[in-house]
Amino acid sequence: MKKLLLMALVTVLTFNSAQAAKKTSAAQKDLFPDGTEVDAWFHDTTPVNLAALGTQYKLTDYGIFSDGRVHTAEIQALIDKAASQGGGVIVVPQGIYMTGGLMFKQGTHLYIEDGGVLMGSDFIGDYPLGKTRIEGETCTYFGALINADGLDGFTISGKGTIDGNGLKYHQQFWLRRKWNRACTNKDEQRPRLVYVSNCKNVQIEGVKLQNSAFWTTHIYNSENVKLLGLRIYSLGKPDTSKGPSTDAIDLDVVKNVLVKNCYMSVNDDAVAIKGGKGPYADAFKKNYEGVQIPAESIGNGANSNIIIEDCEYGFCHGCLTLGSESVHSRNIILRRINISSQANNLLWLKMRPDTPQLYEYITVEDIKGPVKNFILVAPWTQFYDLKGRKDKPMSYSDHITMRRCDVDCNVFFNVKQQEEVYHLSNFTFENITARAKDKEFHPEIVEGFKYSGIDVK
Repeated sequence: MKKLLLMALVTVLTFNSAQAAKKTSAAQKDLFPDGTEVDAWFHDTTPVNLAALGTQYKLTDYGIFSDGRVHTAEIQALIDKAASQGGGVIVVPQGIYMTGGLMFKQGTHLYIEDGGVLMGSDFIGDYPLGKTRIEGETCTYFGALINADGLDGFTISGKGTIDGNGLKYHQQFWLRRKWNRACTNKDEQRPRLVYVSNCKNVQIEGVKLQNSAFWTTHIYNSENVKLLGLRIYSLGKPDTSKGPSTDAIDLDVVKNVLVKNCYMSVNDDAVAIKGGKGPYADAFKKNYEGVQIPAESIGNGANSNIIIEDCEYGFCHGCLTLGSESVHSRNIILRRINISSQANNLLWLKMRPDTPQLYEYITVEDIKGPVKNFILVAPWTQFYDLKGRKDKPMSYSDHITMRRCDVDCNVFFNVKQQEEVYHLSNFTFENITARAKDKEFHPEIVEGFKYSGIDVK
């Protein structure tokens, strides 16, 4: 009898231990904000293997030297040669090599050695015009310094630098803006630094991306993209040469993106989530019967499954910004971030009154450092245009979570209420310590606001 009781006890203890282990394992699972499990792909940060990229095409071996001349045609011919021979990697050795816009082909890659600099031309004529995606529109505009379209497995790696040489573009922009306050970002023609479109399985790692004339890294209509260990810097000087709209990373209609161990300090948003704008921007998922959808709406779309983690921020306008051209964004995590120089906004939700938007399942957690606004939610009316639509489209922000943050800020809760334009619901604030000049907190603005452990001094 005693033996049977002992066996039963052992069985119960074993079962309980197994159940406890199962619960612990479940609790340790990495989950997206909507509760779905983060795929193992996000935890694999294996570096690019240079030896596995194929034949190495070193610039100096092909008569391309650090001589101050613009070598666009020669470098493009080398990329084309590599592509025609089954692929390979363009190697930028030590020195400064000038070029205009380059178009990488399937099977080709870019590697920049430590001390090597690929420097962009400061003449816009060195960047070809073509159909592209910019500021929420599909239109004709100038290509970037580095372009990759329709590729599978494209990589940029090394310890060197891609420099946009943006000073002259910045100065010309501010001069034009002084002459015409209504001038747009595209009016003063400027190239982006890196533009990746319609691609999959992309990895950009280790390099310095600096002094971009316009957006620094623009990823459009792509999936499975990793940005690892980058140093992105495009501040300029706090006078007429500061870098306008030099966003560090623009994610525009993407799925599965990892941004990890990066440093970002730019004169605009660090990570901006885009996807489209305009009164019918959500036409990709809705049928507006009897309405002719504007051509610029073609190419709009949703963003999903984005993780930005273990990064350091210098100055920027927004650590994580949704908008100003974003339609539907879901499952976004910003976590384990250190802010070393005051950023304007930790989380910025730009609510365009001329665009239907849905921002949902966004989590910001484990943040330290100084910001002006802990959270900013407000209408964004720059270049407002209903394009003849009679009613205003409604927008929504839902399931927004901010937790385990320790910040110094000017304003803790900078949230504007405008129910006729947008509706806010299901926000959660947990375990937040903030030293704020303005500590006003109005949870009644948000439907279903849950909060606990809020210490605002």
